[in-house]
Amino acid sequence: MNKRDYYEVLGISKTAGEDEIKKAHRAMVKKYHPDNNPGDDTAEEKFKEINEAYGVLSDADKKARYDQFGHAATGAGGFNGGGFSGFGFDDIDLSDIFRGFAGFGGGQPRRRGPTPGNHVEITIQIDFMDAVRGLTRDVDVAIKDTCETCKGTGAKPGTFPENCRGCNGQGQVRERRQTIMGYMETATTCKACRGSGKIIKDKCGGCGGQGKAAKNRTIVVKVPKGIENGQHIRYSGQGEAGDVGAPRGDLFVRILVAPHKLFARRGNNLYMEKNISFAQAALGAEITIETPYGDEKYNLPAGTQPGTTVTLRGKGMPVPNTQNKTGDLSATLNLVVPKSLNEAQRELLRQFAAEEGENVENLSNGRKGFFGKRKK
Repeated sequence: MNKRDYYEVLGISKTAGEDEIKKAHRAMVKKYHPDNNPGDDTAEEKFKEINEAYGVLSDADKKARYDQFGHAATGAGGFNGGGFSGFGFDDIDLSDIFRGFAGFGGGQPRRRGPTPGNHVEITIQIDFMDAVRGLTRDVDVAIKDTCETCKGTGAKPGTFPENCRGCNGQGQVRERRQTIMGYMETATTCKACRGSGKIIKDKCGGCGGQGKAAKNRTIVVKVPKGIENGQHIRYSGQGEAGDVGAPRGDLFVRILVAPHKLFARRGNNLYMEKNISFAQAALGAEITIETPYGDEKYNLPAGTQPGTTVTLRGKGMPVPNTQNKTGDLSATLNLVVPKSLNEAQRELLRQFAAEEGENVENLSNGRKGFFGKRKK
């Protein structure tokens, strides 16, 4: 039988050290463990192959012989044939790796219980101001619910599921193998019933034997004040129905908040830019600052410099799940310079510059080009 190179199986190089070999083995085992891949024969074979490779590469003597002679030095080896030493019991959580094993000749295979329903996630988009004020919205969503025809059994009305003969209704089959440590029994998911322990001969026409069918439901979504973009609201027990006797899954509503043209959010605080004129900045003025709760008056002191930040306490976003707690609003003041002036305005500015001691001859008088200068 042709075997793959053990280093290739673990996805490592031939120069890999002991820690790297252990790390690679741990990751591969968790990925291909039969309990994580029920009914997948390919994953089961890879699981055996991974353990066989680790049994050799984790043992210094076996690794040296393998590096020199290849598979001829290991014999049958591995998980199937006896190279089980060096498996790394002290490095791996046995409850995680061997949770499907029934033991060394005793005990009963675990019967899989009813499967809980799957979780469901939906996404809704709201306006920025809806996030400020909070929102209640009815949302229609299709969720797999218990089939009304068969009441969740998956069988045609008047019939019932039968115990699987392949596993005697246990949902798992046992296999006994001999290793150098003795006989070991493993329990794997039954392929015939896929772990349910039941076989449905006459399937329900309403759900095709699934026991569940898609059903439109209306969910009342209550969006709290101050919710952030991308946050989820969880509704326990509002997801898909589980098997008979198992709980429903949960419903997760993801909220997307549309951006605002004026306000930018960071946490519970809001930030914006506010334009002011030269006269307002120099002389001082009462200005209006927009907030999510309406316009606010602010007395701008004389001599305010461009880039000054004005903070309005309590005018930011509400803090979710709190009473009357709100962030702040910060407005950065931008000085707006007019792009065009009439002659009277230019003359006033030249007079102002002269009063400030500036050389007014260096100031533009509004004329441009060579002919303007010649005329002056």
